[in-house]
Amino acid sequence: MNVKGVRMKTKMVGILAGFLMVATAAAALAAGGEGHHVDSGVLLKDFLYRCFNFAVTFGLLAYFVTKPIRKGLAGRKEGIEKALGEAKAAQDRAEAKFAEYDDKLTKASAEIDDIYAAIKREGEMERERILANAREMAHKIEDEAKKSAALEIAKARVELQREASDMALKLAEELLKKNFNSNDQNRLVDEYMKKVGELH
Repeated sequence: MNVKGVRMKTKMVGILAGFLMVATAAAALAAGGEGHHVDSGVLLKDFLYRCFNFAVTFGLLAYFVTKPIRKGLAGRKEGIEKALGEAKAAQDRAEAKFAEYDDKLTKASAEIDDIYAAIKREGEMERERILANAREMAHKIEDEAKKSAALEIAKARVELQREASDMALKLAEELLKKNFNSNDQNRLVDEYMKKVGELH
């Protein structure tokens, strides 16, 4: 409530008090007419004295009561203005903090996105490196397998050739044993001696 409102209320109380005084005077005049007759001038003086007395009392009360109320209201107004100023300052500080945190959050989100992109790139590069190593190892294993297969085939061929040679010798030996007789032996010796003679 402000000082203007207090003044308005004081005026309203004054108007009501005036109406009350007029009503009291009318009632006193009406009561005076029924009983013994009193001088109307005395009644008027008495009424005016009472009205004056009431007005002075009311004025003093209004003066002494409204002054502390005004001071209190003025102090309260200052307190409210101070509280509003502090609230405004607190709101400004809170908005500044919010803007600061919002900015930090935006930067943090951007940094998180950058870190995520970097991790994804590194993961792709690592995957490519692992695939390249795997392909290289597969080629090496394939080459080793081919070399091993070629060596095994060569060994098998040599073994087959040796076995074939052994079998051919055995067959030839068996054929010679079966078909070779003393006439063949004499004939071979003669042919050998003849060739040796031709060489000398």
